Amino acid sequence: MNSLAAGWRKIVGHEWAVRLLASSLLHDRAGHAYLITGPEQIGKMTLARTVAQALNCTAEAHLRPCGECRACGLIQIDKHPDVRVILPEVSDRGAQSIRIDAIRRLQQDLSLSAYEARYKIAMLKRFDTANLNAANAFLKTLEEPPSNVILLLTATDGDTLLPTITSRCRTIGLRPIPTDLIEETLMTRHHVQPKEANLLANLADGRLGWAVRAHEEPALLQQRHTQLDTLHQALRGTVVARFALAESLARKTDTLPPLLRTWLSWWRDLTLLAYGRRSGQTISNIDEIELLNELAGQFPRDAVLASLQQTNAALRQLGQNANARLVLENVMLTYPHPA
Repeated sequence: MNSLAAGWRKIVGHEWAVRLLASSLLHDRAGHAYLITGPEQIGKMTLARTVAQALNCTAEAHLRPCGECRACGLIQIDKHPDVRVILPEVSDRGAQSIRIDAIRRLQQDLSLSAYEARYKIAMLKRFDTANLNAANAFLKTLEEPPSNVILLLTATDGDTLLPTITSRCRTIGLRPIPTDLIEETLMTRHHVQPKEANLLANLADGRLGWAVRAHEEPALLQQRHTQLDTLHQALRGTVVARFALAESLARKTDTLPPLLRTWLSWWRDLTLLAYGRRSGQTISNIDEIELLNELAGQFPRDAVLASLQQTNAALRQLGQNANARLVLENVMLTYPHPA
């Protein structure tokens, strides 16, 4: 990594992808479209921006991206006139989607000549949220891209995209970053204290971006504590109390996906403890370890696994616009009661 340009070296944990991309761009072998996949906040957009910087950096070829020129600076803050960033729209229920009108506007923009850069670039975040009309409309751009246009798509899972989309892109699959590397990066690059860095690295589940954001925004950890307190309240409650809680939570549908993701992480840890962890399997919620160990000995293993599966199903159902109250009631009925 030390032999690479400065802009590439800022990327943590994805050395193979960096070397592959840096080599192809240095030797003018850039593809017209890339699909970068992996879990949320793992560094997909960071990698996409770095590719955009390398393509339009004004430094000498072997120094690209330098991270210091005008082009690199503007791309870093999404202000470059020749680099468009398309983000999914968020509905009142928290669902994300890229719509056809955004794709139409992008196509019009890409048909124009570049203002100052070598390449016009489009970065489309979470393209797996694009509805069918938007995906089909974008396919035409992928099939017949204008000259000097590079398309950078990100998605959590490439398998959810149309095969005609993925077949026209070079796919770069990013994997979770090791916990110890996240911990080290937090301490060395972001000056996080060791105790906090250890907690954030474990909670991050391989997502450096989440860990950095959680350090910079303490409200994220406070939100997690509140979400876990709500889960503990549900586990202590009677069926009547749980249904009342479900009704209350269902009134704020935009808060449900992050709530259930936190619960899912907690149930995953409990499942690992209940069934016995294998080598390499780690606990994310290390600050809950005493309670998790206690409940792993109380709850039947099949009930723990069912709770994990039902929480995951609830997330999927909410993404399909299911009735929030009914979804939560099914969750509450599945969760076991402590002895």
